[in-house]
Amino acid sequence: MKHFLILILSVSTLLSSQNSNARSVHKTAEEKTWNAQWISVPNITGNEYGIYYFRKNIELTNKPASFVIHVSADNRYKLYVNGTLVSLGPARGDTFYWNYETVDLASYLVTGKNTVAALVWNEAQYRPEAQISVRTAFIIQGNSTAEEILNTNNTWKSIQDKGYQPIWGYFAASTGEMVDLNKSIMNWYSPNFDDSSWPKAANLFGGQLKGRWDGFGWQLVPSSIPHQELIYERIPVVRKASGMDVPPAFPGTKAPLTIPANTTVTILLDQTHLTNAYPTINFSGGKDAGISLSYAESLFDNLSKYGMRKGNRNDVEGKDFSGRNDSLISNGSKGQSYTTLNFRTFRYIRLIVHTQNEPLVINDLYGTFTGYPFKQRAVFNTDNKEIKQMLDIGWRTARLNAFETYTDCPYYEQLQYIGDTRIQAMISYYYSGDDRLARNAINLMDHSRLTEGVTQSRYPTHDTQIISTFSLWYIGMLYDYWMYRNDSNFIKDKLDGERAVLKFFSQYQQADGSLKNTPYWTFVDWASGKNWDIGSPPKGTDGSSAIIDLQLLWAYEWAAAMETKIGMPGYATLYHKEAAKLKQTIQRKYWDPAKMLYADTWDKKQFS
Repeated sequence: MKHFLILILSVSTLLSSQNSNARSVHKTAEEKTWNAQWISVPNITGNEYGIYYFRKNIELTNKPASFVIHVSADNRYKLYVNGTLVSLGPARGDTFYWNYETVDLASYLVTGKNTVAALVWNEAQYRPEAQISVRTAFIIQGNSTAEEILNTNNTWKSIQDKGYQPIWGYFAASTGEMVDLNKSIMNWYSPNFDDSSWPKAANLFGGQLKGRWDGFGWQLVPSSIPHQELIYERIPVVRKASGMDVPPAFPGTKAPLTIPANTTVTILLDQTHLTNAYPTINFSGGKDAGISLSYAESLFDNLSKYGMRKGNRNDVEGKDFSGRNDSLISNGSKGQSYTTLNFRTFRYIRLIVHTQNEPLVINDLYGTFTGYPFKQRAVFNTDNKEIKQMLDIGWRTARLNAFETYTDCPYYEQLQYIGDTRIQAMISYYYSGDDRLARNAINLMDHSRLTEGVTQSRYPTHDTQIISTFSLWYIGMLYDYWMYRNDSNFIKDKLDGERAVLKFFSQYQQADGSLKNTPYWTFVDWASGKNWDIGSPPKGTDGSSAIIDLQLLWAYEWAAAMETKIGMPGYATLYHKEAAKLKQTIQRKYWDPAKMLYADTWDKKQFS
């Protein structure tokens, strides 16, 4: 019985610590029993690619001062109230920690009829590598009895948009979209839209799947990060055009552009800097015209000769374009509009329009920047303009690699790797002082640990990848947060994970403390020197590597420092002892006094 009670207390403490911050923010939502049902569209499996719309009309006798709801979906949603976008989400997590957003709709509501509508999409096998999924689903829960009028159930209407197809081709960030507006549903979110022919939404699992906790699907928790920024951006410069003359003012000053019938036009647009944005194009006419939007960080030097060599990113003459794309087919009506489901990363947009027997008018083309709402708090005073420019470039780069998680790169992968994230979190501490995204990253990395103790290399992700050396950098992330943020309790609750990582590595240590044949991918850097193997450093004939032993030494020292102050004395003593032994071994095994260098391996034939 004693062991059983200890287990209950341990699990209770773990759950409490992982969600303590979230519960303090949304205490009402956490304590309330959720009566909303997870809903979907009738007659789908929920595992196929699809774009779905949900609508509900409600009557209000007065405009409320507050109207709070909690909303989530799988894979993603965009929520509209009376035609206005009010929320995007959910912030990515995993099925045991599936986020919901809390939104106050009051400012968007009016006396009388109100329309709440949601776009929910499931990219299925084409989804981004960072997207974990169970099946297509949507949920809204009102925060109070009055707000439960919006609870999701079969009083909602739903339908699938048949106009969307994925543009196939593996891309870790997400696939492109092919949208035939002849088959698509226009203005579905408008209050005046007639949804009388739409079927009722389907309650999942016969209406038994309710609320935040259920073994069938998603363990809902309140998102611990703020809503992402959405900032209107013009695209200011036309760099090149072929097929017709294009006014320099297009599209920066909203000047309409008419593409004649039976014409193909190619226009290269320059944002002048890299951005993460939802591109929007508004157009009219041009029945069955094809429209292509392609996105690139940079143009390339002669792809057939040099491959993906970028050169000077400001140059466009004599360069080749290569980038991911979205494609549209016009239905010929007035007031057509298209915005991508996911944001795109670009400096350059290549717009290609091929008209049929009718001219097409492009009324506007712009972007909506998105990202984590970091604010620069630090100031570096200098008269050196070049240093200021370098700081601006660095801060822009940091911002582009931070949205719902940190990422390795905004264009290609959008994955939260521990090795990248540790550096990005430090930038956040120094330059912004906002540690919420770092806390979120640490929580996610803690969730990613396998039963043997090692973390995944990146998280969230729907394909498991282990870079065992990144688990050591995870301990470094814990140490950094402990040193730079006044929040020891948050890290104290993560020390079990630190101990599990070091126990994993201890299984591969030799008697002298040196690691032998460390398993999984031992990535350190994209070096191409002798005996480097896809980022893994050389190993000696005894299976050891200096750089991996050095990383383990650092991890023991970090862990010892944390255990000494906020952990358990027994672990502190153990880690100090292991660090001292390993330090002596590294000095004896790898140091070359003649060269005054540490060798890559014990035989001292190679130095990097």
